[in-house]
Amino acid sequence: MEKITEASSVYEQLDQMSTLELLNGINEQDQQVAHAVALVIPQISAFVDACFERMQQGGRLFYIGAGTSGRLGIVDASECPPTFGVAHGRVIGLIAGGDSAIRKAVEFAEDDTEQGWKDILEHQPTTLDTIVGIAASGSTPYVLGALEAANQAGLLTAGITCNPGSALAAVAQHAMAPIVGPEFVTGSTRMKSGTAQKLVLNMISTSLMIKLGHVKGNKMVDMQLSNDKLVERGAKMVAEALGLDQQIAKELLIKHGSVRKAVDAYQKN
Repeated sequence: MEKITEASSVYEQLDQMSTLELLNGINEQDQQVAHAVALVIPQISAFVDACFERMQQGGRLFYIGAGTSGRLGIVDASECPPTFGVAHGRVIGLIAGGDSAIRKAVEFAEDDTEQGWKDILEHQPTTLDTIVGIAASGSTPYVLGALEAANQAGLLTAGITCNPGSALAAVAQHAMAPIVGPEFVTGSTRMKSGTAQKLVLNMISTSLMIKLGHVKGNKMVDMQLSNDKLVERGAKMVAEALGLDQQIAKELLIKHGSVRKAVDAYQKN
């Protein structure tokens, strides 16, 4: 059975198109992605609830993938500490070929069925941890081997793929498979498939962090103050929450280190 992600593009002769035709074609295809993700929200919801139960008890969330899929997992994991103030190591992204593969492809790294679990073992996994395998094709050996071993070790497992009936969907306890159809450039899964994976990852991490208490109202009250923009954003949050002048709020924020701590400290006085 041919994988949808490898099916021929519905467009022909891309190399003869004008710039405007190319861009319109890509955009037309991209518009299908959000709808495809919407159709799997029930599956995403079930997974988030199961993962939350474990993270509430101290469990960690691992993303594992190869190529574009691995990079997307690393992006999502790396943004959790500055955005939500969680410790580094609470959400971990792993890519076939190791960190050097983030920038430059490592040949055949994704074909090793044992290396994925070996990479996870370096973090001393427990049964409270969760592994999310990311593979547009749903057949990446590096990811499949990791999930099979994780299942045997009693961890929670999930898979994000863009092919129905894939091996990844079969091995994962929670399968999330937005079906976006053939890519604009045949087989280029960094396009619609990658966008779908990014959307699902956004939904997973954001909803988990909200449920874990790192958002109050609609504000990122635990975000790290790692640059001037974030300090100003945090000061505005403190000022709005307490009805203070912006400069006073900024001084309070800098003193206490986070929006939550600044507001709590002021309200206790």
